[in-house]
Amino acid sequence: PRGRATLDVGLPERRLLDLLAAGTPLTEGDLQPEERSAAIGVLRRRGYLADGAPFRLRSEAPSHEIALPEEATLRAVAEESEPVDPEVFSRLERRGLVRVEHTSVKRWSPSEEGRRISLEGAETDRIGALTSEMMRARSWEGRAFRPYDVRAPVPYLTGPRPHPYAAWLEEFEDVLIGLGFQQAEGPLIETEFWNSDLLFMPQDHPARSIHDVLYLEQLEGKSPPPRLAARVAAVHEGRPLPGARRAIGSGWGGAYDPRIASHPVLRSQTTAVSGRFLAANPKPPFRMFSIDRNFRFEALDARHHIEFTQCEGILGEEGVSIRHLVGIFQACAEAIGIREMKIRPSYFPFTEPSIEGYVRHPRLGWLEIFPGGMFRPEVLGPLGIEVPVAAWGIGIARLAMIALGLNDVRELFDDDLRHLEGGVT
Repeated sequence: PRGRATLDVGLPERRLLDLLAAGTPLTEGDLQPEERSAAIGVLRRRGYLADGAPFRLRSEAPSHEIALPEEATLRAVAEESEPVDPEVFSRLERRGLVRVEHTSVKRWSPSEEGRRISLEGAETDRIGALTSEMMRARSWEGRAFRPYDVRAPVPYLTGPRPHPYAAWLEEFEDVLIGLGFQQAEGPLIETEFWNSDLLFMPQDHPARSIHDVLYLEQLEGKSPPPRLAARVAAVHEGRPLPGARRAIGSGWGGAYDPRIASHPVLRSQTTAVSGRFLAANPKPPFRMFSIDRNFRFEALDARHHIEFTQCEGILGEEGVSIRHLVGIFQACAEAIGIREMKIRPSYFPFTEPSIEGYVRHPRLGWLEIFPGGMFRPEVLGPLGIEVPVAAWGIGIARLAMIALGLNDVRELFDDDLRHLEGGVT
């Protein structure tokens, strides 16, 4: 379009030549700034302009006698005539006055295998598919069947199979079962008692605010067992357990509110499953794990999701220490091919000592995946457990990202069949 408009009004250098030949002073309205610069540059390179100011022609010859090859080439392109000067065409292309359009020409011919196929009788009325209607009417009798090439390619059909993330989680479950752990489950809708109170998280802890925990409205939570609730209240307030002479610890310095304990929430950590398991099975040894969903108020990004899967587990018996927990982390990592891990001290309200295990993601760097520690006496005391218990909450989604070669946690929830038919990529 720009080249055609220029052809109608004339090239900027032609219009400048006409103005100078007529002795008309050059004003700002005669040429646009971009056109004026281009026209002066072209005429100076050709030696048509005299040196110095004002602008004037070097020769007294009328402007129409000065040949401009760009005019002829632009007109030839517009009229689709050939040939054109390639150098002049290239200059016009750089100025945006012409453009090159490429076309592809494809030719087909039979392959060697195609030439070997006989087309004799291809025009005859041959049967390609035998239908039930044809069998009932016996219309196939006396007709020829089209030959079939059993070597011909056929469409690839994929059958139903688990989502890659779900299949990987089952493999990880097998790893823990192979280590001697039993699997447990818990409700997705919890109360604050099981989600936080039993785990010795103070009722005014920042992690229990609306910014992390998702609270549920128009629902009533079930009250915890009265005996267990009284023992949990005692450790929160720093009092001795019922029937005991000395308190386990100093507590959190405030009154425990049983009304908060029954508030319903979406489970924010599968440690609640560990609490329920120990309450129902207080006799050691303990070897339990749970892989299930949790929910938190998170900003969505490559590492965080409002819904996440966590692998919770506990190991409890005489002699268990933090070393056993590190060994479990290493065994889980090595089972899926991870050899490099960093362990550093950490803090959690319900474990002491606490650690965090970091694994390197090829793109996102070091990710915290293996948090855990030894349950505090304030957690085990109300449950009546006297043996040490190691607990962990593996970030199984981040671990799956590394194992499946993903760079964004949101890809684990991909439902695009074009991706899933070949695996998550």
